[in-house]
Amino acid sequence: MEEIKLASVKFKSAGKIYYFSTNLKLKKDDRVVVETARGLELGEISQELKDISEFNLDTELKKIVRKATKKDIENYQKNVKDAKQALVTCKEIVSRYDVNMQLTNCEYTLDKAKVIFMYTSDDRVDFRELLKELAVVFKCRIELRQIGPRDKAKVIGGIGTCGLPLCCSTLLGEFNGVSINMAKNQMLAINIEKISGACGRLMCCLKYEDEIYSLEKERFPKIGSRVKYQDKDVKVTGLNVINDLVKIETNNGIVFVGLDEIKFDKNNHAGKKNGKPRSH
Repeated sequence: MEEIKLASVKFKSAGKIYYFSTNLKLKKDDRVVVETARGLELGEISQELKDISEFNLDTELKKIVRKATKKDIENYQKNVKDAKQALVTCKEIVSRYDVNMQLTNCEYTLDKAKVIFMYTSDDRVDFRELLKELAVVFKCRIELRQIGPRDKAKVIGGIGTCGLPLCCSTLLGEFNGVSINMAKNQMLAINIEKISGACGRLMCCLKYEDEIYSLEKERFPKIGSRVKYQDKDVKVTGLNVINDLVKIETNNGIVFVGLDEIKFDKNNHAGKKNGKPRSH
């Protein structure tokens, strides 16, 4: 009996990982043909195969169709070129219809049985008549998929305020939740323009340091609390977690002092996060 393995497959360099089963002898970076909800697609093994019995799976995984052949790879490369022209053609057709949609990119399935056009729009779009013409022109199944601003940035790419290529298009397989509380937790000025990315949403990198800030702040007194400094009772007005400084209000004004220069009851602060007791 052939041993069934778990295969992790990605379709883009910074794309989400999908899982399939296989009894083929495959290794990391091998190209494979798989069947997804969209149709036949060319993917890449993202890590070495694993024993499927190690995982408690609720559903049966689809099998990898085959290891990609030279012909499969050639077809994929041709489809990428054809998709660029298809996008131009589709934009020309869309311009003749009264629809508020901005096309961002286009993809063919490996067997070219379907073409997917992705677009952004602030409104709900009625594209029934548009679909009919597109089907006649492209002679295959048509899918118009609405995407959000973050997905658009991932597709188009660009340079972030850090001077590096956007995380979403280079290393983030999927988007994690980002909230304004993360900016507050890192004591950033709440200037929406400065903490928003190219997509106009909060920068994904706000999540990177949020956990360590939460952990480090447990060593500090809470803002607004009273502490002892040079045997005087003073109020904490701010923190500088990176430099281990505490901003206090004294009779001489506002000053920053080292964390080790003040005294406070750490038991009243430990185990708290964002001002609320942490559950254990």
